[in-house]
Amino acid sequence: MNRVGEAANKNIKKILRKMIEKHKQWHEKLLFALLGYRTTVRTSTGATPYMMVYGAEVLIPAEVEIPTLRIIQEAKLDDAEWVKNSYEQIALIDGKRMNAVCHGQLYQNKMSRAFNKRVKQRQFTPGQLVLKKIFPHQDGAKGKFSPNWQGPYMVHEVLTGGALTLAEMDGEVWPKPINSDAVKRYYV
Repeated sequence: MNRVGEAANKNIKKILRKMIEKHKQWHEKLLFALLGYRTTVRTSTGATPYMMVYGAEVLIPAEVEIPTLRIIQEAKLDDAEWVKNSYEQIALIDGKRMNAVCHGQLYQNKMSRAFNKRVKQRQFTPGQLVLKKIFPHQDGAKGKFSPNWQGPYMVHEVLTGGALTLAEMDGEVWPKPINSDAVKRYYV
C-alpha cells in the first residue's frame, strides 16, 4: 500500500477510536468515520477530499432533514437553471483543483522553511574519518542489539548538495556517493 493510503487508514483509525468506547461494533461506525474523513478540510490542500474529487462540497445527511441556505437556494431553481448551475460547478472543478495544488505547494514551502531553520549544516573535508549509519534494509542490521553505525571510513571527496564519496581505510574508494545525513564524524 502506498503512503497516502497508509496515512488515510491511520487517520480513519484515529477517528474510529474517538467514536467507540470498546473495540466492539466498530463496523457500525465506519461509514460515519469515512464521512468525517472525506468532509474535513485538509491543511495541506485547503480543501476536502470530497471537493477535490467531485468539485462541490458534500451534502451531509443533516442538511436533508433541516435545509440549509444552500439547499433552499437550489430548491427554488427550475430544472434548466439547476442544470446550468451544475454545469458551471463542473467547469470550475479544474480551477478548484489548481487552487488546491497551489495551496499545497505553498504549504510544503512553509513546512520546509520551518524545518530548514532547525537544520544544522555539517561540513566535511576530505581526509576526515566518519561512521556510516546502518539502515534497516542492509545486511548489517540484524537485530535490536546490533550496532547502528559501521566504519570508520575516510571522506574521499565532498560533492555538491551534501553528498560524500567515502573510501575504506585501505584507500579503496566507494563507487557510489552517500548523503551526508547518513554519516557522522568519527573522533579517534
